Amino acid sequence: MALHLLKLCVGAESINDLEEWIEERLTLERRLGRPAEQMHTTRMVPKRLDELLDGGSLYWVIKGQIAARQRLTAIRPFTDGDGIGRCHLVLEPVVVALEPRPCRPFQGWRYLTETDAPRDIDGRSGDLGAMPEALRRELAGLGLL
Repeated sequence: MALHLLKLCVGAESINDLEEWIEERLTLERRLGRPAEQMHTTRMVPKRLDELLDGGSLYWVIKGQIAARQRLTAIRPFTDGDGIGRCHLVLEPVVVALEPRPCRPFQGWRYLTETDAPRDIDGRSGDLGAMPEALRRELAGLGLL
């Protein structure tokens, strides 16, 4: 069973914000002649690497709700120029919208089990996938989703 990471998407107002940021970053990397990989840098290195890389995703908390996820493709620990250990979470650049679920703020990241993870919005989600994100967010905040 896959294990996931849960992290705040600081500064993003919506899933669209996250997608635009990813596209801008990948475009810049291509323009600079570097491999176009989407990475998120974090200070702590997860200890349960094998479980995370066995189909795990990074679940993003946007504006107080678990709203989207990206599949983890690699985890690369490194030491920065100041000698501080850090970690690149390499992500598939595809953002998958989720059935929104409230989540309180926290620091760093948390492990998220498959059974605790919100479901993807897909063909089985009915009209939820066609609903604008702002409306999904409001209805979830009211406890109606």
